[in-house]
Amino acid sequence: MAARNAQRSTKAAPRSPPASTRTTKRPAPVAVDKRYAKIEQERDKLKAELAAAKSRISELERQREDVINRIDWVIDSLHNVLETEG
Repeated sequence: MAARNAQRSTKAAPRSPPASTRTTKRPAPVAVDKRYAKIEQERDKLKAELAAAKSRISELERQREDVINRIDWVIDSLHNVLETEG
């Protein structure tokens, strides 16, 4: 019976909680602040690049309009020259 009591008195090793209930380590607040600041800098850089791209697009569209107007003017001038000669 002593052996049987000895078996009962031994406790099983404590189990670790299932993986789904374990808490994950959260990054320190300082690390989060640094990451946040870095993301803000990247956002600001991308905003500036977008503004520059929009400005460039506007300039190219204006130049395109100027070229189209010049081509139209040349075509009209050629038509006038042909009409006066004919």
